[in-house]
Amino acid sequence: MPRSIEQPLIVRDAMLEDLDDVALLIKDAYQEYQSNFPPEVWERYAMEIVDVRSRLDTAELIVAEHAGELVGSVTFYPNASPSDQGGWPPSWTGVRLLAVHPDARGTGVGRVLMDECLRRSRLKSASALGLHTTALMAVAHGMYERMGFVRVPEFDFQSGPDVVVMGYRLDL
Repeated sequence: MPRSIEQPLIVRDAMLEDLDDVALLIKDAYQEYQSNFPPEVWERYAMEIVDVRSRLDTAELIVAEHAGELVGSVTFYPNASPSDQGGWPPSWTGVRLLAVHPDARGTGVGRVLMDECLRRSRLKSASALGLHTTALMAVAHGMYERMGFVRVPEFDFQSGPDVVVMGYRLDL
């Protein structure tokens, strides 16, 4: 995919026939972080993040498609409290696993997907959109802050001895 999107980017709900492709997309997008984790921790994490089907009962899987190919995805929780997002307040929505294929990075796909989550959050009259990220995910972390997300350390947690997963929210 070129660095600029000349054809329209289509944002839509994932269809059942997309699920295996979304799992591969998430795996490809998160692969760069593998060396930061002990092998057994990475193995467990990788298996969990690609299990897109397990989240469909409580979440909406949103994809970005460009020229017939999936280039991004995000898991949106319209009611964040039952999600595994760290116990957000019931009036919040949540986001998890924003993934942009490595070949599509820098084209705005991540921002478009986040804007769709914000749109859906406002339709639900949510008071805030919550998410978690880590210092390892510097590009995403920067984008969230540019969008106006602020730290909410009371929702931080440790996913390993050296990994702090940081809570953020954007008031709506």
